[in-house]
Amino acid sequence: METNRTNKEQLVKGIKTMGISLVLMFLGPTLFYVGFSNSEKPLYIPILIVAFIVSMLAIFFAFKGLKTIMDSMFKNS
Repeated sequence: METNRTNKEQLVKGIKTMGISLVLMFLGPTLFYVGFSNSEKPLYIPILIVAFIVSMLAIFFAFKGLKTIMDSMFKNS
């Protein structure tokens, strides 16, 4: 019986995706802070919209990265 091994290429891809998520996790709240601290500026609403999109992308990439890492370890292929 053959033992299951980790797919190293897929694992590296998942770790890179988690790195992107980590950057976005810091960028999103930073943009929220900048947006809310400058409420009298004309770019107030666009900065908040960008911050919301970046925060949603951070969550998306985190789930995608975790799924890729789990598939590399536990998927039978």
